[in-house]
Amino acid sequence: MADRRVVSGQHRRDSSSTSPSSPSRSLDSSNSSLDNIPGSVPRLSVFHHVGEGVPVRDEVPLLLGENVEAVYQDIAFLCPISSAGTGPIRGTLTITNYRLYFRPHQRENPVILDIPLGFVSRVDKVGGARTPGDNYGLEIFCKDIRNLRFALSKVDGHPRKDIFESLTANAFPLSHSGELFAYTYREKYPVNGWSVYDQTEELRRLGLPNESWAISRANEKYQLCDTYPAVVGVPAMISSEELVEVAKFRSKGRIPVLSWLHPDSLASITRCSQPLVGVAGRRCREDERLVQNIMDANAQSHRIYIYDARPKVNAVANMAKGGGYESEDSYQNAEFVFLDIHNIHVMRESLRKVKDMCFPVIDDQRWLSNLEATHWLDHVKQILAGAVKIADKVENHKTSVVVHCSDGWDRTAQLTSLAMLLLDSHYRTLRGFQVLVEKEWLSFGHKFNHRVGQGDDKHNDPDRSPVFLQFIDCVWQVSQQFPNAFEFNDYFLSTVLDHLYSCLFGTFLFNSDKERRDNKLSTRTQSLWSFINSKRAIFLNPMYCAPLDNKVALFPVASIRYMKFWKSYYCRWNPRMRPQDSVHLRHAQLLSLRDQLQAKVDLLNKELENKAGKEGAGSKRQDNHNPSLSARFESFNM
Repeated sequence: MADRRVVSGQHRRDSSSTSPSSPSRSLDSSNSSLDNIPGSVPRLSVFHHVGEGVPVRDEVPLLLGENVEAVYQDIAFLCPISSAGTGPIRGTLTITNYRLYFRPHQRENPVILDIPLGFVSRVDKVGGARTPGDNYGLEIFCKDIRNLRFALSKVDGHPRKDIFESLTANAFPLSHSGELFAYTYREKYPVNGWSVYDQTEELRRLGLPNESWAISRANEKYQLCDTYPAVVGVPAMISSEELVEVAKFRSKGRIPVLSWLHPDSLASITRCSQPLVGVAGRRCREDERLVQNIMDANAQSHRIYIYDARPKVNAVANMAKGGGYESEDSYQNAEFVFLDIHNIHVMRESLRKVKDMCFPVIDDQRWLSNLEATHWLDHVKQILAGAVKIADKVENHKTSVVVHCSDGWDRTAQLTSLAMLLLDSHYRTLRGFQVLVEKEWLSFGHKFNHRVGQGDDKHNDPDRSPVFLQFIDCVWQVSQQFPNAFEFNDYFLSTVLDHLYSCLFGTFLFNSDKERRDNKLSTRTQSLWSFINSKRAIFLNPMYCAPLDNKVALFPVASIRYMKFWKSYYCRWNPRMRPQDSVHLRHAQLLSLRDQLQAKVDLLNKELENKAGKEGAGSKRQDNHNPSLSARFESFNM
């Protein structure tokens, strides 16, 4: 097999300041990655009146399957980032079954709101019938940091009740006996994103089946665990009957199964949920044998590490609820490490503080102290540090690891997917990252519906938490330290997060593989990857160097001093935080330049090969000492 290489964080580029960027000159429109939805987009004409009753026509973009539900004239938008003294921005508010669209009447206020209603977390009525001034209206709280405030006039007869009901009915269709827009969206794409990931094909890519590991269909009808995929990788020596007993001993039946296998050492990453040991210290011989088989499958080491994502105090507290963690007395040659990653409730509160810090007003004087008070970067650092420990144990110590938290679908997914991203360059390609998300997050049952709350109005649900957002943030952190190692760019990561909320695609709907199959999402909705792969060029990183990244293991520095705040995502709605020039245009230019240079390299390599062919056998012998330009370039960079 080809040699694998290790790259440490010492080869990263210099970190930038965590302070806000300089203010921009103009107030741009509040658009996002959702503006690039391809295809034929019909536009509906909506008229409003300016001055002395002169009708002015607005064009409202509509997707295939999108319908206008209501149009409200002369609504005042209280823009929190407009210049002082400009007052409310008056315009036309259009509500469709997919989006909220606001276009101002005045040309001097170019703020256009085009927001998918899936972004809406809650809608509040502001003020009462006797409230003076602009304090009567609606406030909309979004999942992507923003809050929107509209002032309504009691004198002009604005029907606040009608607007409120129209907004809530279309933003929360599942709470109003409706259906998500993903089922109505009718756009056709040239590629089928649902075929990106195949469970059996991915296990075969990892080298299964072999003498130590087997592709098991014991969960084919989800009878073993209804939140696991139908096909899993398990040790070859374990029987289906033993897997049934293990499922009874692991929380929610989530048994230890294979996530990743090292191509050389066969050291593995397996994932599961906590054992149900309880205060009585229960044991399960089948579970102990399964962990022993995982260790024995790796001939390079006679130890196995069990990483528990939780703080130890939380793991001990779970014993009182029937859960807990493995005992060293029961699992021979196993070492236990607690990674001290906090639970979903702590992370939810941390993100709330981030929102308060970033929108609508950014306090430049207290930027760093406010950022520190959120503890967001502390949590991101802790997750990334845990993934680095796992990757180091597998790559450098050639030791297999088992990873779990409580139920094995939140922190476990963060750790396994990040460790796999560091260890396997395939997952750092555009298509490989899609496979990683499909495998470790979607097929293994991360509860996207409960964590995000797609289509319902239960904004106070304690199950809400930014678990997947933290994973994407960690990926961004690694890409900042290794800018040449990822085929995709920041815009791709932002787009994935936007469509986590948008409800335009079926990819992130429901909580498990079983639920998605039962609801026939692959035939009733479009996949996000169909959109991504049909617009591939805009998501590519011009600095990516595939030959240098092949079979390279990355080890970022997981220290708080190297953590950056992702301003281009969290602060993107504030024009003061936006870059002065177009990042997309710069990327397009760099990609074009890279393609030109690559074409020249290919041409020169071809000329060298032709020259070597003409010089005969003697020249061919010397050709061993004259590698191609690309090979020389790779050798020089290493």
